Amino acid sequence: MVGAAAAAAAAAPVAVVGAGISGAACARVLHDAGVPVRVLDRARVPGGRMASRRLPVPGGEGVRPVDTGAAYFTVSDPAFAAVVDAWRARGLAREWTQRLHVVSGAAADGARLDPGSTSTGPVRWAAPAGLRSLVADLVAGLDVVQQHEVEAVVAGPGAPRVEGAGRAGSAAAVVLAMPDPQAADLLPVDVAARLGVLGGWEWQPAVAVCAGWRQRWWPELDGAFVNDSPLLSFVADDGRRRGDGAAVLVAHAAPGLAAGHLEDPEAVVEPVLAELGLLLAGCAAPPPEWTYAHRWSLARSPKQHGRPFGYDAASRVGVCGDAWGPASKVEGAFLSGRALGLHLLERLAG
Repeated sequence: MVGAAAAAAAAAPVAVVGAGISGAACARVLHDAGVPVRVLDRARVPGGRMASRRLPVPGGEGVRPVDTGAAYFTVSDPAFAAVVDAWRARGLAREWTQRLHVVSGAAADGARLDPGSTSTGPVRWAAPAGLRSLVADLVAGLDVVQQHEVEAVVAGPGAPRVEGAGRAGSAAAVVLAMPDPQAADLLPVDVAARLGVLGGWEWQPAVAVCAGWRQRWWPELDGAFVNDSPLLSFVADDGRRRGDGAAVLVAHAAPGLAAGHLEDPEAVVEPVLAELGLLLAGCAAPPPEWTYAHRWSLARSPKQHGRPFGYDAASRVGVCGDAWGPASKVEGAFLSGRALGLHLLERLAG
């Protein structure tokens, strides 16, 4: 089957648009089976919403990675577990914690972190070099074109074409590894409708606020879910997550606050830090050495499609990502891309 698939795809590569973990997983399956594949991504580096940014080491010299997208990942599926085990063996991934705190309510209403109260769940995994490094590892050795803005996918009789950067290219098939609204913007209306990405539901935005101090002022914690707060949804001690002990917090603004400041994400820094001080220590947070805010217009899907991917045989266009499958998680995005890659192998072999 692999040989037939490779022969069928020899005329043109499969175009995977989006170099997040879902697109990377799809491309890796195809590449390892001998199918030509090209990954097109508009960002400077691969990673998607598993992004990290190199920010100053508080109280020191140099820079260190800080996760500005996904906070962690969990593992339950054997296929993903095998990949994660290989990452761990090579020092790319590490177990972070099973225990996270839960805070309910806003600081203005008296909500405070109880240092002795934690919730135990699945092991949360992190990466010493940032979660983005795991995506980069998946696409290592592949044909990846960064800073390439795809403007449209032309689907009709014959092979689909990807248009962008002033040129068009035919593809054996096209994979859109991205949030539904972005996929719909690139597709003809009829194809988007058949794939189920037209309209649908509104995705939740997010703003990640990162801040560094010379030393910790908060009680010992790995991270905390913040429920029913108009300002915060999650906070992580990035030094404990990374394993280097740096006094860095990463807080995710609540969707409502983020939605009102997508054009000016720095505006959420002050209210988020004020809320952090009260929730974690019952007082104002000391001034940080530095802050950084990163916006995500389409951070999370509030619903799931209920199947692992979308594929339209007539146009040879597929869609994958964290909105496909049982849950909007890193693992779900990986499995979605992998499943679509395996499906394309069968299609190309036919």
